[in-house]
Amino acid sequence: MRLKLPERRRFIRIEAPMRIKIEGDGWVEEATTKNISPISMRFETVRKFNKSEILDMVMNLPLSGDKPIRVKGQVVWQEKTSLEDKSPYDVGLEITHIEDESKNVLLKYLCDLLYDSSYHSD
Repeated sequence: MRLKLPERRRFIRIEAPMRIKIEGDGWVEEATTKNISPISMRFETVRKFNKSEILDMVMNLPLSGDKPIRVKGQVVWQEKTSLEDKSPYDVGLEITHIEDESKNVLLKYLCDLLYDSSYHSD
């Protein structure tokens, strides 16, 4: 018999690869999300960040038209994707701030992905 541990996550993560821009003081890094929820995301990047570092990010969702979604988040964890020296990092980010209008667009986008995916049963 397998013991089922309680799920610690409050929201399901949706595998949604999308390009994002991370903006720092005098630099911009492009990255790709691996999964996303209403309160967090996981992305891959070549840049090393510090735990608890605050990042400004820009996402262009298909439903947002030309208006970018601006998100502020805190790095929760970061690890190399492999043992190779030049391998990229996976980064876990908690979304700490998003404007209400942008939040609604993001939530609608995630709901649309959820209903159009294999998460629902037929």
